[in-house]
Amino acid sequence: MKHLSQYIKNVSYRYVALGALFSVAFLFFLIFEVRIVPRFKIARTGEPTVAHVGTSTNTDPVSGYAAEVLPEEGVVLPVSWGDLGKKMIASGVIDQKAFESIYQNRGGLTPDENTMLVGTLDGPLRITPENSGVLLNLLWAFGLANKNPILEQGPMQDPQYGGAGKFASTGGWSLSVGDSMDHYSMHTFVTLTDEEQALVEKVSKGIYRPCCGNSVYFPDCNHGMAMLGLLELLAAQGVHEADMYRYALSVNAYWFPETYLTIAKYLDSQGLAWSDMSPQEILGYNFSSSAGYQNILSQVEPVSSGKGGGCGV
Repeated sequence: MKHLSQYIKNVSYRYVALGALFSVAFLFFLIFEVRIVPRFKIARTGEPTVAHVGTSTNTDPVSGYAAEVLPEEGVVLPVSWGDLGKKMIASGVIDQKAFESIYQNRGGLTPDENTMLVGTLDGPLRITPENSGVLLNLLWAFGLANKNPILEQGPMQDPQYGGAGKFASTGGWSLSVGDSMDHYSMHTFVTLTDEEQALVEKVSKGIYRPCCGNSVYFPDCNHGMAMLGLLELLAAQGVHEADMYRYALSVNAYWFPETYLTIAKYLDSQGLAWSDMSPQEILGYNFSSSAGYQNILSQVEPVSSGKGGGCGV
């Protein structure tokens, strides 16, 4: 009986202790928020993979990089467009009917795009994912037609190429009245000072595009010619060199979204953020030329955004 009594006493103490423990635990969970996160998550193969606590599980590169590289709200450019579209139509650089016809099967021009073409746009330009193609064509026409020494004395006039009219940026412009070369550097829409022209020449030599191996100083395709036009407008507005590169990178990214999303992915693989790099460096030969970009593609899989265009209208 003595042993039985001691056994019952010991069991009673254990239950009392266990009850006290549960009471403390209940109060702890009642007062504090506790989250239990597994150290591993089991993949379908049965192999454990580390669960990264506090990081996004979204592995889609487009959504991961696009907010910084290609903001949906667009980028405001310090460019006063005014009635440049109307002037280019009046001079024949743009055939209005031909221009509008290419967008008829694409839903037509928006009110703002139509204003850029035939009206007067108050306020600065804004490039967005939706209007980047229209803006590309308008800037292409402007860059082609605005009188500038780069077109008259630069690589486009090198005799080895058989004349400036044989490039995609010139022969490919099919939306003018008459031959495109009738308008090549023929119209004084915007006049630059010597200092502004020197700045355009300097910056244009440092900006490349992935469809070609040449800088904007040799604008042999539509993107190069359009960028030349943008640089002229930026310089005429008094934009400083560093900001010219910054705006040029934003515009290039909208024209080549997959390229610059892939560059952002490559930078991430190197432990660098998009914001760690200077726009001038990203626009340079090592990243933005066709050869530079191909080198990047040899190291990372390209990002597919389903957007982007070629070198024609």
